Amino acid sequence: MARKVDPAHTSQMRARIASEAARLFAAHGYERTSVSEIAGALGTSSGSVFYYFKDKAALFRAVFEKDLPDAEHLVAKYLDSSDPLEAVLDLVEALGEDASDPSASGMLVELLRHVGEDPELLEIVDHTASVLRNGIVSLISRGIADGSIDAGLDAEETASWLQAIVDAAYLNARPGYSPRLELRRTALGYLSPKPHH
Repeated sequence: MARKVDPAHTSQMRARIASEAARLFAAHGYERTSVSEIAGALGTSSGSVFYYFKDKAALFRAVFEKDLPDAEHLVAKYLDSSDPLEAVLDLVEALGEDASDPSASGMLVELLRHVGEDPELLEIVDHTASVLRNGIVSLISRGIADGSIDAGLDAEETASWLQAIVDAAYLNARPGYSPRLELRRTALGYLSPKPHH
């Protein structure tokens, strides 16, 4: 009799393997990390890892696949806020939250190295970025309309710039240190209406 697949267990195991893989990819690089090392760190076999992921590239993509539902949830949380400026600041701060993770900058470096070679990975990252950008653009547009955000800003350009600042925070991350406050202050200075002289 065939064994029943438990979706909750499968999801939990995939998340556990992807989390350990992210730690090792960040520390040693994608090329220098083998599936057998990942399996060894988890106390399991390579075969068990390949049961959940078809290959090493799929395992690497899985690290970034969870970012999409997280981004959708984050945007949904702030989109209907009555204070669009505060919502943008909270959203930017939330995006910087994981920069204190010791694996953060290493994984971003590995992503930048591999995203051009893997169309599926590029699609995942682009989709996530566009969900975030569209949410930020919407909030900035509302803030410009209500006067809480500088009317001289272009919503699309500003959203892209804010995402670039968040990416920079990850690239320059120090393990254990959260740049959330700096991100918030930078975004506030950039978005606030400028006094007329």
